[in-house]
Amino acid sequence: MDERSIDAGPVGAGLIVGVTSHRDIDPAQLPALREQVRGALSMLQEQFPELSLVVVSALAEGGDRLVAEAGLALGARLIVPLPMPVETYAQDFVAPGSREHFDALSRRGSVIVLPQQEAPELLRMPGPQRDRQYLLAGLFVANHCHVLLALWDGRDNGGLGGTAQVVRYYLGGPLPGARRATDNLRQMLAGDDDSLVLHLPVRRVSQPAVSGGSAAPAWITSGAQRPFAAGMPSEYLRIFERMRAFASDLARQGGPGTGAWVRDPAERLWHRVDAMAVDFQRRTLWAMRAIHGLAILMGLAFLLYADLGAPDWMLWCFLLLFATGVGVASAARRREWHRKYIDYRALAEGLRVQAFWRRAGLAMTGDPEFAHDNFMQKQDVELGWIRNVMRQVGLLPVPPIADARAAVDEVVDAWVGRPGQSGQLAYYERKAALRERHHLRTQALGKACLWSGVAISVVLALFHRGLSVDVRNLLVTTMGALSLLAAVREAYAYRKADRELVKQYRFMHRIYRHARAALDAAASTQERREILRALGEAALAEHAEWALMHRDRPVEHGRP
Repeated sequence: MDERSIDAGPVGAGLIVGVTSHRDIDPAQLPALREQVRGALSMLQEQFPELSLVVVSALAEGGDRLVAEAGLALGARLIVPLPMPVETYAQDFVAPGSREHFDALSRRGSVIVLPQQEAPELLRMPGPQRDRQYLLAGLFVANHCHVLLALWDGRDNGGLGGTAQVVRYYLGGPLPGARRATDNLRQMLAGDDDSLVLHLPVRRVSQPAVSGGSAAPAWITSGAQRPFAAGMPSEYLRIFERMRAFASDLARQGGPGTGAWVRDPAERLWHRVDAMAVDFQRRTLWAMRAIHGLAILMGLAFLLYADLGAPDWMLWCFLLLFATGVGVASAARRREWHRKYIDYRALAEGLRVQAFWRRAGLAMTGDPEFAHDNFMQKQDVELGWIRNVMRQVGLLPVPPIADARAAVDEVVDAWVGRPGQSGQLAYYERKAALRERHHLRTQALGKACLWSGVAISVVLALFHRGLSVDVRNLLVTTMGALSLLAAVREAYAYRKADRELVKQYRFMHRIYRHARAALDAAASTQERREILRALGEAALAEHAEWALMHRDRPVEHGRP
């Protein structure tokens, strides 16, 4: 990949609009089309002011440049993925002044020349090889944008890399030009439920008008279509609302201790999101402990009143404790501590994989599949915002690597590490042991409470007649308190998923242990990179399982 310096801007806080368009748009339609494009981009800016607008356009003649101009006029950043080197690409610029127009726009943006999959001499002439390079640019735009702006006549003309193919692929259709059947099957079976197309119908000079065709802009998703004037579909609106909340939290989180010493902006974002996840984890744990502690106190207050004849004010204590618990749970739910902890932890782990891949020189630019496409896919449409942040990171250039072997060695030591010493191996080893201790404590407490209750039952059965009423009531109350304590502790352990996490941490430790053995035995740097790629994909899949498990166990006030 060859690129000019790409301005990272507020990484993670952008709204990326990709462009796919016909080249031969009817000139008579251009003035109205410019207004439609400007109105659509302005609407996105006004609706999501916390997100900086980014336009990804290959700057081909026609709609690509029209959208780029409108975006630049609104202060958007422009990223230009080129399917081939400029001199070869410019052979298709046939209109007078087209090359000068392209140069002027590209100077205002950040240019990425995508990897060449064909010999340079084959790209200099029209044909399937050149079309495949155009397809690569279309897939790059589709794989990195949050909204695909399609200036399209609505027809499927079947051309390789054409607008219709890009739109269909973006909405979960087959991979155009796939060389393996499994590529198409995986894409079609996974689908894509977080892809949103804004379709602006256009007329083409080379095609006769379609009778009865709609000229109204529309939102298109994988399952439905609705007029642009009706507003963004609600489920996609939630995705961007999540992104707005993340951008606001990211702005508040800034300051020392957030990875400012790291040069790679993607890695800096990882450190910042990791710090945010830790912060919301602390808040969540505080709320959980407070709620379960209050539940114990409520139970004791009720037992004292019911069995030991405590004064009537004990009922007011019970109600006060209940109200306090409801208040804590409501505050945690309103401020979304639990949801943000889970989402930000999932995002941080995804960014960790991206950061280490980038540090090892694993560029995703020329591949139709990216880290975000393998993460949280088809789990929950609201989690699409996580993939959207990772899409933005995918637009950043991979930092230059002077010594590939040394870079991979550094990644292996920092990421995978060694058992009991460093990296994820030491982390999962330590966390598995910690969760195991917590689980054993819960089991030990439950057994202690059970056998203590059995012992009290035996005492009551054997000495019932010889015990005073007060003593009997005290023993019964103690039995109830022990049962309550065991139940609350079990509920707390369930919320934290101690038992499940022991298995998960051991599984991840095994994956990293096997990866370390394979990396140590690998004969070449390229082989080690492929092992790191496979390790990252396995880590992403497991982090998705972790996030989904914890999302089903929110902080709430109720019966343990």
